[in-house]
Amino acid sequence: MPTEISRSKIDLYLECNRCFYLYAKHRVRRPGGFPFTLNNAVDLLLKKEFDHYRGLGQPHPLMTAAGIDAIPAQNVQMDRWRHNFTGVSYNDAVRDFRVFGAIDDLWLGKDGQHLVVDYKATAKAAPVVALDQEWHAGYKRQMEVYQWLLRQNGLDVSDTAYFVYCTGDNTKAAFDAHLDFTINVIPYHGDASWVDGVLDEIKACLDRTATPDPSESCDYCNYREKVGEYLE
Repeated sequence: MPTEISRSKIDLYLECNRCFYLYAKHRVRRPGGFPFTLNNAVDLLLKKEFDHYRGLGQPHPLMTAAGIDAIPAQNVQMDRWRHNFTGVSYNDAVRDFRVFGAIDDLWLGKDGQHLVVDYKATAKAAPVVALDQEWHAGYKRQMEVYQWLLRQNGLDVSDTAYFVYCTGDNTKAAFDAHLDFTINVIPYHGDASWVDGVLDEIKACLDRTATPDPSESCDYCNYREKVGEYLE
């Protein structure tokens, strides 16, 4: 059986080799966080909206307002590609990996190229209009992995991807049982040329017999080390 390498595992490897190795090799996970149920609700509702226009073969008004000459792509694989445990997958026979990741949406440009789309939701005083924060690097890598995966599946994929970024307004005087959102469609020019090199590194990491050294920048490694001092 090929080793399962999800998009999130690739990100974990880039964050910390040791945490990745412990999880992928020995099934020792980092402690889990709380599920983002409100974000998931926004994702689901956006998918329903875009699926409506997909069925009509028409652009969503957000696409039209952003000047994007495309429509939601119709593909028999969409449900599979969106599912967390199947996603867009590629069987890499050379490395003996199954690489996969679940996309939010896929648009088809008038030029025949596919555009990868990801939905994001947050709440701030000011709407998110650009991916200019250091922590946005993970979002960008996420897009590039999806672009790489879809290309391995034979699709003509544009370097341009889009984030449908929904910002909830937390400056209102009262909740009143609803939350107002400002939605911006933010383009991103991806470069997936790094993916193959990182998969080679992951293969080498998994072939090791010794656990990698802890990362100085990893909160989890630092916590384990500090606790270990008191448990010896």
